Amino acid sequence: MARIGKFLVQVIIENKPYINDPEGETIHRDLVVKGGYSTVKSVRSAKMLKMVVSAESEAEAEKTVQKLCDDLRIFNPIVSVCTIKAARQD
Repeated sequence: MARIGKFLVQVIIENKPYINDPEGETIHRDLVVKGGYSTVKSVRSAKMLKMVVSAESEAEAEKTVQKLCDDLRIFNPIVSVCTIKAARQD
């Protein structure tokens, strides 16, 4: 029998590769390149949410958060991709 545990679930939301990322472009141009890191060729920004979820497994925690993101429209699937990863916390 699986035991209920706590899982830290990270949700990373970023623009799809073909969608412009003005924040990432600004960071790259105005900070990274001007700071002397010319070998860095691009920057993409993202938003990360961290949730603590009670579940029996990493897969169950990820499934719960995926459903939450879909049901509550946490991100716009037309322009964004959402990556969800859980890790046992206890």
